[in-house]
Amino acid sequence: MYLIRRIYTVKPGEARKAATLIDEIGRKYLEAGTRTESRVYFNSGTTPGDRDTVVMEWTDDSLESPYRPGRTPVEGVAELAAQLRDVALDSRIEFWELMTDDKRL
Repeated sequence: MYLIRRIYTVKPGEARKAATLIDEIGRKYLEAGTRTESRVYFNSGTTPGDRDTVVMEWTDDSLESPYRPGRTPVEGVAELAAQLRDVALDSRIEFWELMTDDKRL
């Protein structure tokens, strides 16, 4: 089991808008059955930490390439991603292996 975390740096003042778009993208993936439920959190300067940052995280049983054969695009995601590109400056992705009972020593 893996935790996937996508971290966006967004234009100043755009964290809430970006978080809304990212949350909608996650909902579309969930509705399409291609991803588990995601959690989105952001800092627009109202809390300590990295300002103008939005994080989306979800879990998956395996890591798969987005370029894998047979993958079909999820309806509506491309349009939301285009809007997100207008407010996002950069992003990175983290992959974490989750501790599960079967991995315990």
